[in-house]
Amino acid sequence: MERRKFLLGALAGLAAPAVVGRASASDDSGSSLPIPPLVDVHESSPTLLEAINGERAFIGHQRARVLGWSQSYLGPTLRMRRGRAARMLVANRLDRAITSHWHGLHVPGWQDGGPQTLIAPGSRLDQTLEIEQPAGTYWYHSHPHGETGEQVYLGLAGMLLIEDAGSSDTELLPVEYGVDDIPLIVQDRAFTRRGELAYDDDGMALMQGFRGDKVVINGAISPKKHVPPGIVRLRLLNASNSRVYRFQFDDGYEFHKIAGDAGLLPAPVRMDVVELAPAERVEILVDFSDGRTRQLVSPDVPVSMMGGGMMGNGSMGRMMGQGASSDPDQMLLILTLEVDQAKKASKIALPTLFSQAPSPDFGEPVRRRKFQLNMMMGMGMMGAMLGGKADLGINGKTYDMGRIDETVRLGETEIWEISADMMAHPFHVHGTSFQVLSQNGRRVDYASTGLKDVVWVDGSAEILVRFNHPAGPDAPYMYHCHILEHEDAGMMGQFTVS
Repeated sequence: MERRKFLLGALAGLAAPAVVGRASASDDSGSSLPIPPLVDVHESSPTLLEAINGERAFIGHQRARVLGWSQSYLGPTLRMRRGRAARMLVANRLDRAITSHWHGLHVPGWQDGGPQTLIAPGSRLDQTLEIEQPAGTYWYHSHPHGETGEQVYLGLAGMLLIEDAGSSDTELLPVEYGVDDIPLIVQDRAFTRRGELAYDDDGMALMQGFRGDKVVINGAISPKKHVPPGIVRLRLLNASNSRVYRFQFDDGYEFHKIAGDAGLLPAPVRMDVVELAPAERVEILVDFSDGRTRQLVSPDVPVSMMGGGMMGNGSMGRMMGQGASSDPDQMLLILTLEVDQAKKASKIALPTLFSQAPSPDFGEPVRRRKFQLNMMMGMGMMGAMLGGKADLGINGKTYDMGRIDETVRLGETEIWEISADMMAHPFHVHGTSFQVLSQNGRRVDYASTGLKDVVWVDGSAEILVRFNHPAGPDAPYMYHCHILEHEDAGMMGQFTVS
Protein backbone atom coordinates (compact mmCIF):
# COMPACT_ATOMS: atom_id res chain seq x y z
CA MET A 1 0.00 0.00 0.00
CA GLU A 2 1.41 3.33 -1.01
CA ARG A 3 1.82 5.75 1.89
CA ARG A 4 0.85 9.29 1.04
CA LYS A 5 0.33 12.84 2.17
CA PHE A 6 -3.14 14.09 1.30
CA LEU A 7 -3.88 17.80 1.00
CA LEU A 8 -7.16 19.26 -0.13
CA GLY A 9 -6.41 22.74 -1.39
CA ALA A 10 -3.38 25.00 -1.18
CA LEU A 11 -0.06 23.68 0.07
CA ALA A 12 1.26 27.07 1.10
CA GLY A 13 2.55 27.28 4.63
CA LEU A 14 1.05 24.01 5.93
CA ALA A 15 2.50 22.88 9.24
CA ALA A 16 0.10 20.75 11.27
CA PRO A 17 1.02 21.45 14.90
CA ALA A 18 1.18 18.60 17.38
CA VAL A 19 -0.33 20.74 20.12
CA VAL A 20 -4.00 21.60 19.97
CA GLY A 21 -4.82 24.83 21.77
CA ARG A 22 -8.04 26.63 22.42
CA ALA A 23 -9.75 27.81 19.30
CA SER A 24 -8.51 31.20 18.18
CA ALA A 25 -10.58 34.28 17.43
CA SER A 26 -9.99 33.81 13.71
CA ASP A 27 -11.98 30.59 13.50
CA ASP A 28 -15.62 29.75 14.13
CA SER A 29 -15.35 28.84 17.83
CA GLY A 30 -18.43 29.90 19.74
CA SER A 31 -20.81 29.07 16.89
CA SER A 32 -23.89 27.02 17.70
CA LEU A 33 -23.44 23.27 17.93
CA PRO A 34 -24.76 21.63 14.75
CA ILE A 35 -27.11 18.74 15.50
CA PRO A 36 -27.10 15.99 12.83
CA PRO A 37 -30.60 15.24 11.54
CA LEU A 38 -32.25 12.22 13.17
CA VAL A 39 -33.43 9.54 10.74
CA ASP A 40 -35.63 6.65 11.85
CA VAL A 41 -34.75 3.46 10.00
CA HIS A 42 -37.60 1.02 9.29
CA GLU A 43 -38.02 -2.32 7.56
CA SER A 44 -40.92 -1.33 5.33
CA SER A 45 -39.05 1.25 3.23
CA PRO A 46 -35.28 1.59 2.79
CA THR A 47 -33.33 4.48 4.25
CA LEU A 48 -31.02 5.85 1.57
CA LEU A 49 -27.48 6.65 2.71
CA GLU A 50 -25.30 8.14 -0.04
CA ALA A 51 -21.56 8.76 0.09
CA ILE A 52 -21.11 12.15 -1.61
CA ASN A 53 -18.60 14.95 -2.09
CA GLY A 54 -19.31 18.09 -0.09
CA GLU A 55 -17.98 21.37 1.26
CA ARG A 56 -17.74 22.61 4.83
CA ALA A 57 -16.74 26.01 6.24
CA PHE A 58 -14.81 25.12 9.37
CA ILE A 59 -12.85 28.37 9.63
CA GLY A 60 -14.58 31.64 8.80
CA HIS A 61 -15.97 31.60 5.27
CA GLN A 62 -13.20 29.40 3.88
CA ARG A 63 -14.73 26.23 2.47
CA ALA A 64 -13.00 22.88 2.69
CA ARG A 65 -13.71 19.96 0.39
CA VAL A 66 -14.98 17.03 2.42
CA LEU A 67 -17.09 13.86 2.20
CA GLY A 68 -20.43 13.07 3.78
CA TRP A 69 -23.26 10.57 4.07
CA SER A 70 -26.34 12.10 2.41
CA GLN A 71 -25.17 15.56 3.49
CA SER A 72 -22.12 17.74 2.97
CA TYR A 73 -20.15 16.48 6.01
CA LEU A 74 -20.53 13.45 8.30
CA GLY A 75 -23.92 11.75 8.23
CA PRO A 76 -27.35 11.81 9.85
CA THR A 77 -27.92 10.09 13.17
CA LEU A 78 -29.57 6.78 12.34
CA ARG A 79 -32.06 5.47 14.90
CA MET A 80 -32.88 1.77 14.90
CA ARG A 81 -35.06 -0.18 17.32
CA ARG A 82 -34.33 -3.38 19.16
CA GLY A 83 -36.44 -6.29 17.98
CA ARG A 84 -37.11 -4.71 14.59
CA ALA A 85 -35.39 -4.95 11.23
CA ALA A 86 -33.70 -1.91 9.72
CA ARG A 87 -33.39 -1.66 5.95
CA MET A 88 -30.49 0.41 4.59
CA LEU A 89 -29.76 1.29 0.97
CA VAL A 90 -26.14 2.46 0.80
CA ALA A 91 -25.11 4.22 -2.43
CA ASN A 92 -21.66 5.33 -3.55
CA ARG A 93 -21.56 8.56 -5.59
CA LEU A 94 -17.79 8.97 -5.18
CA ASP A 95 -14.99 8.02 -7.56
CA ARG A 96 -13.48 5.57 -5.05
CA ALA A 97 -14.73 2.37 -3.40
CA ILE A 98 -16.24 2.58 0.08
CA THR A 99 -17.87 0.30 2.63
CA SER A 100 -20.55 0.88 5.27
CA HIS A 101 -19.29 -0.63 8.53
CA TRP A 102 -21.91 -0.72 11.28
CA HIS A 103 -19.53 -0.29 14.20
CA GLY A 104 -20.76 -2.23 17.23
CA LEU A 105 -23.74 -3.92 15.55
CA HIS A 106 -24.22 -7.68 15.95
CA VAL A 107 -24.82 -8.64 12.33
CA PRO A 108 -23.44 -11.44 10.08
CA GLY A 109 -20.09 -10.89 8.37
CA TRP A 110 -21.61 -10.20 4.97
CA GLN A 111 -23.55 -7.27 6.49
CA ASP A 112 -20.75 -5.97 8.73
CA GLY A 113 -19.16 -3.66 6.13
CA GLY A 114 -15.54 -4.73 6.45
CA PRO A 115 -12.85 -4.33 3.76
CA GLN A 116 -14.06 -7.37 1.81
CA THR A 117 -17.50 -5.89 1.10
CA LEU A 118 -16.57 -2.93 -1.08
CA ILE A 119 -19.22 -0.77 -2.71
CA ALA A 120 -17.83 0.33 -6.07
CA PRO A 121 -18.36 3.83 -7.49
CA GLY A 122 -21.89 4.12 -8.84
CA SER A 123 -23.07 1.00 -6.99
CA ARG A 124 -25.63 0.43 -4.26
CA LEU A 125 -25.95 -2.10 -1.45
CA ASP A 126 -29.39 -3.04 -0.11
CA GLN A 127 -29.31 -4.55 3.39
CA THR A 128 -31.88 -5.49 6.00
CA LEU A 129 -30.23 -5.54 9.44
CA GLU A 130 -31.87 -7.55 12.22
CA ILE A 131 -31.44 -5.47 15.37
CA GLU A 132 -31.38 -7.60 18.50
CA GLN A 133 -28.97 -6.10 21.01
CA PRO A 134 -29.04 -3.62 23.91
CA ALA A 135 -29.99 0.01 23.39
CA GLY A 136 -26.95 2.23 23.14
CA THR A 137 -24.76 4.61 21.15
CA TYR A 138 -23.02 3.09 18.14
CA TRP A 139 -21.69 4.53 14.89
CA TYR A 140 -21.04 3.85 11.22
CA HIS A 141 -18.11 4.64 8.93
CA SER A 142 -16.38 3.60 5.73
CA HIS A 143 -13.82 0.79 6.14
CA PRO A 144 -11.85 0.03 2.90
CA HIS A 145 -8.38 -1.35 3.53
CA GLY A 146 -5.67 1.27 3.11
CA GLU A 147 -8.14 4.18 2.92
CA THR A 148 -10.16 3.99 6.15
CA GLY A 149 -8.15 6.74 7.84
CA GLU A 150 -8.51 9.17 4.95
CA GLN A 151 -12.20 8.49 4.29
CA VAL A 152 -13.25 8.78 7.95
CA TYR A 153 -11.10 11.88 8.34
CA LEU A 154 -12.83 13.53 5.38
CA GLY A 155 -16.26 12.83 6.83
CA LEU A 156 -17.60 9.34 6.08
CA ALA A 157 -18.83 8.72 9.63
CA GLY A 158 -22.01 9.19 11.63
CA MET A 159 -23.74 8.23 14.88
CA LEU A 160 -26.15 5.31 15.18
CA LEU A 161 -28.59 4.87 18.07
CA ILE A 162 -30.42 1.72 19.12
CA GLU A 163 -33.55 2.23 21.22
CA ASP A 164 -35.46 -0.36 23.22
CA ALA A 165 -39.10 0.62 23.47
CA GLY A 166 -39.76 -2.24 25.86
CA SER A 167 -37.26 -1.11 28.46
CA SER A 168 -38.50 0.70 31.55
CA ASP A 169 -35.04 2.29 31.86
CA THR A 170 -35.90 4.55 28.91
CA GLU A 171 -38.45 6.38 31.07
CA LEU A 172 -35.68 7.39 33.51
CA LEU A 173 -33.55 9.20 30.93
CA PRO A 174 -33.66 12.37 28.81
CA VAL A 175 -34.77 11.38 25.32
CA GLU A 176 -35.54 14.63 23.45
CA TYR A 177 -32.96 14.45 20.68
CA GLY A 178 -30.86 17.58 20.30
CA VAL A 179 -32.40 19.24 23.38
CA ASP A 180 -31.57 17.15 26.46
CA ASP A 181 -30.23 14.08 24.59
CA ILE A 182 -27.30 15.49 22.64
CA PRO A 183 -25.03 13.66 20.13
CA LEU A 184 -21.37 14.78 20.20
CA ILE A 185 -19.08 13.48 17.45
CA VAL A 186 -15.61 14.54 18.57
CA GLN A 187 -12.79 14.80 16.00
CA ASP A 188 -9.49 16.60 15.60
CA ARG A 189 -8.59 18.16 12.27
CA ALA A 190 -5.70 20.03 10.65
CA PHE A 191 -6.13 22.87 8.16
CA THR A 192 -4.13 24.69 5.54
CA ARG A 193 -3.94 28.50 5.59
CA ARG A 194 -6.83 28.54 3.15
CA GLY A 195 -9.06 26.50 5.43
CA GLU A 196 -8.78 23.19 3.56
CA LEU A 197 -8.39 19.90 5.39
CA ALA A 198 -4.89 18.42 5.52
CA TYR A 199 -4.12 14.75 6.12
CA ASP A 200 -0.82 12.89 6.42
CA ASP A 201 -0.36 9.13 6.89
CA ASP A 202 3.43 9.00 6.45
CA GLY A 203 6.29 9.06 8.93
CA MET A 204 5.30 10.22 12.40
CA ALA A 205 1.63 10.53 11.41
CA LEU A 206 1.71 6.81 10.59
CA MET A 207 3.56 5.71 13.70
CA GLN A 208 1.56 7.64 16.32
CA GLY A 209 -1.58 8.11 14.23
CA PHE A 210 -2.59 11.40 12.64
CA ARG A 211 -3.39 14.24 15.08
CA GLY A 212 -4.92 17.52 13.96
CA ASP A 213 -4.57 20.97 15.49
CA LYS A 214 -8.28 21.82 16.01
CA VAL A 215 -11.00 19.99 17.92
CA VAL A 216 -14.22 19.75 15.90
CA ILE A 217 -17.62 18.75 17.34
CA ASN A 218 -20.34 17.71 14.87
CA GLY A 219 -18.38 19.69 12.27
CA ALA A 220 -17.90 22.90 14.31
CA ILE A 221 -14.81 24.16 16.15
CA SER A 222 -15.40 24.49 19.92
CA PRO A 223 -19.10 25.38 19.57
CA LYS A 224 -21.75 26.42 22.12
CA LYS A 225 -24.95 24.61 23.05
CA HIS A 226 -27.93 25.88 25.04
CA VAL A 227 -29.38 23.29 27.42
CA PRO A 228 -32.38 23.19 29.78
CA PRO A 229 -31.93 23.70 33.55
CA GLY A 230 -32.09 20.03 34.50
CA ILE A 231 -30.58 16.65 33.60
CA VAL A 232 -28.87 16.56 30.20
CA ARG A 233 -27.62 13.42 28.45
CA LEU A 234 -24.43 13.77 26.41
CA ARG A 235 -23.57 10.98 23.99
CA LEU A 236 -19.83 11.25 23.33
CA LEU A 237 -18.24 9.48 20.35
CA ASN A 238 -14.47 9.72 19.82
CA ALA A 239 -14.40 9.69 16.00
CA SER A 240 -10.81 10.99 15.81
CA ASN A 241 -8.28 8.94 13.89
CA SER A 242 -5.89 8.58 16.82
CA ARG A 243 -6.40 11.14 19.59
CA VAL A 244 -7.31 10.12 23.14
CA TYR A 245 -9.50 12.48 25.19
CA ARG A 246 -10.00 12.82 28.95
CA PHE A 247 -13.30 14.67 29.08
CA GLN A 248 -14.00 16.84 32.13
CA PHE A 249 -15.57 20.17 33.02
CA ASP A 250 -13.42 23.25 33.46
CA ASP A 251 -14.63 23.79 37.03
CA GLY A 252 -14.22 20.14 38.09
CA TYR A 253 -17.99 19.62 38.13
CA GLU A 254 -19.00 15.98 38.58
CA PHE A 255 -21.27 14.01 36.28
CA HIS A 256 -22.58 10.45 36.03
CA LYS A 257 -21.53 7.87 33.46
CA ILE A 258 -24.54 5.76 32.47
CA ALA A 259 -23.40 3.82 29.39
CA GLY A 260 -20.31 2.65 27.55
CA ASP A 261 -19.75 1.27 24.06
CA ALA A 262 -22.60 -1.23 24.03
CA GLY A 263 -25.34 -0.23 26.43
CA LEU A 264 -26.29 0.95 29.89
CA LEU A 265 -24.30 0.28 33.05
CA PRO A 266 -26.08 -1.42 35.98
CA ALA A 267 -26.19 1.96 37.75
CA PRO A 268 -24.86 5.50 37.16
CA VAL A 269 -21.20 5.96 38.14
CA ARG A 270 -20.18 9.31 39.61
CA MET A 271 -16.94 10.76 38.20
CA ASP A 272 -15.24 13.97 37.16
CA VAL A 273 -13.09 12.64 34.27
CA VAL A 274 -13.87 10.06 31.59
CA GLU A 275 -11.29 8.84 29.07
CA LEU A 276 -12.17 7.86 25.51
CA ALA A 277 -9.78 6.22 23.06
CA PRO A 278 -10.56 6.30 19.32
CA ALA A 279 -13.92 4.65 18.47
CA GLU A 280 -15.05 4.43 22.11
CA ARG A 281 -18.38 5.90 23.20
CA VAL A 282 -19.80 6.97 26.52
CA GLU A 283 -23.08 8.46 27.71
CA ILE A 284 -23.04 10.84 30.68
CA LEU A 285 -25.73 12.68 32.63
CA VAL A 286 -25.01 16.26 33.70
CA ASP A 287 -27.19 18.22 36.11
CA PHE A 288 -27.55 21.85 34.96
CA SER A 289 -30.20 22.80 37.52
CA ASP A 290 -27.80 25.34 39.10
CA GLY A 291 -27.95 27.37 35.87
CA ARG A 292 -24.17 27.70 35.51
CA THR A 293 -22.35 27.81 32.18
CA ARG A 294 -19.71 25.09 31.88
CA GLN A 295 -17.04 24.15 29.38
CA LEU A 296 -16.32 20.57 28.43
CA VAL A 297 -12.54 20.27 28.07
CA SER A 298 -9.77 17.69 27.72
CA PRO A 299 -6.02 17.83 28.31
CA ASP A 300 -3.81 17.33 25.27
CA VAL A 301 -3.14 13.64 25.97
CA PRO A 302 0.28 12.51 24.65
CA VAL A 303 0.62 9.19 22.84
CA SER A 304 1.37 6.56 25.46
CA MET A 305 4.58 4.57 24.99
CA MET A 306 5.42 1.31 26.72
CA GLY A 307 7.48 1.70 29.88
CA GLY A 308 5.73 4.91 30.92
CA GLY A 309 7.16 7.15 28.18
CA MET A 310 5.15 9.40 25.91
CA MET A 311 5.68 9.67 22.17
CA GLY A 312 5.97 13.32 21.28
CA ASN A 313 7.00 14.40 24.76
CA GLY A 314 10.52 15.60 25.55
CA SER A 315 13.55 13.80 24.11
CA MET A 316 11.50 10.92 22.69
CA GLY A 317 9.42 13.35 20.63
CA ARG A 318 12.52 15.13 19.32
CA MET A 319 14.22 11.84 18.49
CA MET A 320 11.16 10.64 16.57
CA GLY A 321 11.14 13.83 14.51
CA GLN A 322 7.91 15.33 15.82
CA GLY A 323 7.67 19.04 15.19
CA ALA A 324 6.23 19.97 18.59
CA SER A 325 5.65 18.04 21.79
CA SER A 326 2.25 17.53 23.38
CA ASP A 327 1.52 19.54 26.49
CA PRO A 328 -0.57 17.60 29.05
CA ASP A 329 -1.16 20.86 30.95
CA GLN A 330 -2.87 22.40 27.90
CA MET A 331 -6.66 22.14 28.10
CA LEU A 332 -8.51 21.73 24.81
CA LEU A 333 -11.87 23.46 24.62
CA ILE A 334 -14.42 20.93 23.41
CA LEU A 335 -17.84 22.49 23.97
CA THR A 336 -19.44 25.35 25.94
CA LEU A 337 -22.78 24.49 27.56
CA GLU A 338 -25.01 27.44 28.52
CA VAL A 339 -28.27 27.09 30.43
CA ASP A 340 -31.39 28.51 28.81
CA GLN A 341 -34.03 28.99 31.49
CA ALA A 342 -36.72 29.18 28.80
CA LYS A 343 -36.12 25.52 27.92
CA LYS A 344 -38.05 22.93 29.90
CA ALA A 345 -36.10 20.05 31.41
CA SER A 346 -37.83 16.68 31.00
CA LYS A 347 -35.84 15.15 33.87
CA ILE A 348 -34.76 16.84 37.10
CA ALA A 349 -33.70 13.77 39.11
CA LEU A 350 -30.88 11.32 38.50
CA PRO A 351 -31.78 7.61 38.19
CA THR A 352 -30.33 5.30 40.83
CA LEU A 353 -30.12 2.04 38.86
CA PHE A 354 -31.01 0.49 35.50
CA SER A 355 -32.95 -2.72 36.08
CA GLN A 356 -32.76 -3.88 32.46
CA ALA A 357 -29.15 -2.99 31.72
CA PRO A 358 -27.27 -5.80 29.93
CA SER A 359 -25.32 -8.13 32.19
CA PRO A 360 -22.44 -10.40 31.15
CA ASP A 361 -23.73 -13.90 30.41
CA PHE A 362 -21.02 -15.52 28.33
CA GLY A 363 -20.68 -18.89 30.07
CA GLU A 364 -17.40 -20.68 30.63
CA PRO A 365 -14.63 -20.01 28.07
CA VAL A 366 -13.47 -23.02 26.07
CA ARG A 367 -10.19 -21.62 24.74
CA ARG A 368 -7.74 -18.74 24.92
CA ARG A 369 -6.21 -16.84 21.99
CA LYS A 370 -3.33 -14.39 22.08
CA PHE A 371 -2.89 -11.30 19.90
CA GLN A 372 0.34 -9.27 19.90
CA LEU A 373 0.06 -5.80 18.29
CA ASN A 374 3.34 -5.19 16.45
CA MET A 375 4.90 -1.82 15.58
CA MET A 376 8.38 -3.02 14.58
CA MET A 377 7.78 -4.73 11.24
CA GLY A 378 8.99 -4.11 7.70
CA MET A 379 11.45 -1.22 7.75
CA GLY A 380 10.48 -0.54 11.35
CA MET A 381 9.77 2.72 13.11
CA MET A 382 13.02 4.50 12.29
CA GLY A 383 12.65 3.57 8.62
CA ALA A 384 9.23 5.19 8.59
CA MET A 385 10.69 8.33 10.15
CA LEU A 386 13.09 8.51 7.21
CA GLY A 387 10.27 8.36 4.70
CA GLY A 388 10.13 4.61 4.07
CA LYS A 389 7.20 2.25 4.32
CA ALA A 390 6.39 0.62 7.64
CA ASP A 391 4.24 -2.50 7.76
CA LEU A 392 2.47 -2.86 11.09
CA GLY A 393 0.90 -6.11 12.13
CA ILE A 394 -0.61 -8.53 14.61
CA ASN A 395 1.15 -11.71 15.73
CA GLY A 396 4.04 -10.95 13.42
CA LYS A 397 1.89 -10.72 10.27
CA THR A 398 0.70 -7.65 8.42
CA TYR A 399 -2.89 -7.72 7.15
CA ASP A 400 -3.58 -9.77 4.02
CA MET A 401 -7.09 -9.75 2.56
CA GLY A 402 -6.47 -13.22 1.13
CA ARG A 403 -5.59 -14.82 4.48
CA ILE A 404 -7.93 -15.96 7.27
CA ASP A 405 -6.05 -15.49 10.52
CA GLU A 406 -8.40 -17.18 12.99
CA THR A 407 -11.32 -19.63 12.85
CA VAL A 408 -13.90 -19.24 15.61
CA ARG A 409 -16.80 -21.52 16.51
CA LEU A 410 -20.30 -20.05 16.55
CA GLY A 411 -21.67 -19.60 20.07
CA GLU A 412 -18.47 -20.61 21.92
CA THR A 413 -16.99 -18.34 24.59
CA GLU A 414 -13.28 -17.51 24.45
CA ILE A 415 -10.75 -15.39 26.31
CA TRP A 416 -8.70 -13.16 24.07
CA GLU A 417 -5.45 -11.82 25.47
CA ILE A 418 -4.16 -8.73 23.65
CA SER A 419 -0.72 -7.24 24.24
CA ALA A 420 1.01 -4.24 22.71
CA ASP A 421 4.62 -3.37 22.01
CA MET A 422 6.04 0.18 21.79
CA MET A 423 2.79 2.09 22.41
CA ALA A 424 -0.84 1.78 23.52
CA HIS A 425 -3.61 0.86 21.07
CA PRO A 426 -7.45 0.76 21.02
CA PHE A 427 -8.35 -2.81 19.94
CA HIS A 428 -11.70 -3.30 18.20
CA VAL A 429 -13.51 -6.57 17.45
CA HIS A 430 -16.25 -6.71 14.82
CA GLY A 431 -19.59 -8.49 15.11
CA THR A 432 -20.04 -8.63 18.88
CA SER A 433 -19.70 -6.94 22.26
CA PHE A 434 -17.33 -8.26 24.91
CA GLN A 435 -16.52 -7.98 28.60
CA VAL A 436 -13.14 -6.59 29.63
CA LEU A 437 -11.75 -8.93 32.30
CA SER A 438 -8.39 -7.34 33.08
CA GLN A 439 -5.92 -4.66 32.05
CA ASN A 440 -2.25 -5.19 32.89
CA GLY A 441 -3.21 -8.04 35.21
CA ARG A 442 -5.69 -5.98 37.24
CA ARG A 443 -9.32 -7.03 37.25
CA VAL A 444 -11.76 -4.60 35.62
CA ASP A 445 -15.04 -3.82 37.35
CA TYR A 446 -17.85 -4.51 34.90
CA ALA A 447 -20.11 -2.00 36.66
CA SER A 448 -17.82 0.85 35.56
CA THR A 449 -17.37 -0.22 31.93
CA GLY A 450 -20.34 -2.30 30.78
CA LEU A 451 -20.17 -4.21 27.52
CA LYS A 452 -17.50 -2.99 25.09
CA ASP A 453 -16.37 -3.37 21.49
CA VAL A 454 -13.11 -1.38 21.91
CA VAL A 455 -10.53 -2.04 24.64
CA TRP A 456 -7.58 0.24 25.43
CA VAL A 457 -4.43 -1.89 25.44
CA ASP A 458 -1.67 -0.07 27.30
CA GLY A 459 0.44 -3.16 27.95
CA SER A 460 -2.04 -6.04 28.05
CA ALA A 461 -5.75 -6.74 28.31
CA GLU A 462 -8.03 -9.77 28.53
CA ILE A 463 -11.54 -9.85 27.10
CA LEU A 464 -14.34 -12.43 27.27
CA VAL A 465 -15.95 -12.77 23.87
CA ARG A 466 -18.57 -14.84 22.04
CA PHE A 467 -19.95 -14.59 18.49
CA ASN A 468 -23.58 -15.41 17.75
CA HIS A 469 -23.60 -14.59 14.03
CA PRO A 470 -21.71 -16.31 11.19
CA ALA A 471 -18.93 -14.79 9.12
CA GLY A 472 -17.62 -16.72 6.11
CA PRO A 473 -14.26 -16.48 4.31
CA ASP A 474 -15.76 -14.25 1.61
CA ALA A 475 -16.84 -11.68 4.24
CA PRO A 476 -14.97 -12.33 7.49
CA TYR A 477 -15.01 -10.24 10.64
CA MET A 478 -12.05 -7.98 11.53
CA TYR A 479 -10.04 -7.37 14.68
CA HIS A 480 -7.71 -4.39 14.55
CA CYS A 481 -6.21 -1.33 16.16
CA HIS A 482 -8.62 1.58 15.81
CA ILE A 483 -5.86 4.12 15.33
CA LEU A 484 -6.87 4.30 11.70
CA GLU A 485 -3.36 4.84 10.31
CA HIS A 486 -2.25 1.67 12.13
CA GLU A 487 -5.19 -0.27 10.72
CA ASP A 488 -4.45 0.94 7.19
CA ALA A 489 -0.77 -0.02 7.60
CA GLY A 490 -1.66 -3.61 8.45
CA MET A 491 -2.41 -3.84 12.20
CA MET A 492 -5.50 -5.88 11.43
CA GLY A 493 -6.54 -9.50 11.12
CA GLN A 494 -9.64 -11.32 9.93
CA PHE A 495 -11.52 -14.32 11.19
CA THR A 496 -14.42 -16.56 10.29
CA VAL A 497 -17.25 -17.71 12.56
CA SER A 498 -19.04 -20.98 11.80
